[in-house]
Amino acid sequence: MRRRFIKLLAAMSATAALALSGAATAHNYHMGLADIGFNPATGNTEIVHTYTAHDVEALLTNLYQRQFDLGTEEDQQVFRRYLDKRFTITVAGKRLPLQWVGIKADADVLIVFQQVAGAAVPSGAVLFNGVLSDFIPTQVNTVNFGAAGARAVTLTFTAKQNEQRLP
Repeated sequence: MRRRFIKLLAAMSATAALALSGAATAHNYHMGLADIGFNPATGNTEIVHTYTAHDVEALLTNLYQRQFDLGTEEDQQVFRRYLDKRFTITVAGKRLPLQWVGIKADADVLIVFQQVAGAAVPSGAVLFNGVLSDFIPTQVNTVNFGAAGARAVTLTFTAKQNEQRLP
């Protein structure tokens, strides 16, 4: 009985060590997701971004040579300035004003809420999405775009293709 217990403890220790070693290594797939959709109840186009918190923190640490805590307002503002440069929507050459609604950060993901107040994004608008792809060459950003009255489409952005026209 005691021998079986020792084997069980050894197996549990090996499993724990394997799990911890996996947590210590960086992930290999870098992705971001944005959903853009018009909300007829508010009259706003809502944008929800989701990124891996580790990737965002690594980017900011690389840019500013300090540790970041995305749970603080100050560090969220730093990411906001970055996002405002790396995610834009233009119509007829003019940049739409994307309002910052809020952010939710935890250890795993960073979720950013933006909106275009009082307007739907028209077909033919140009979307630039270079979030994290300037820092991580293998970053893939997926955008789900739901135009008012039209079927939703999915667009993929990479370091080599970071700008596309919305259908």
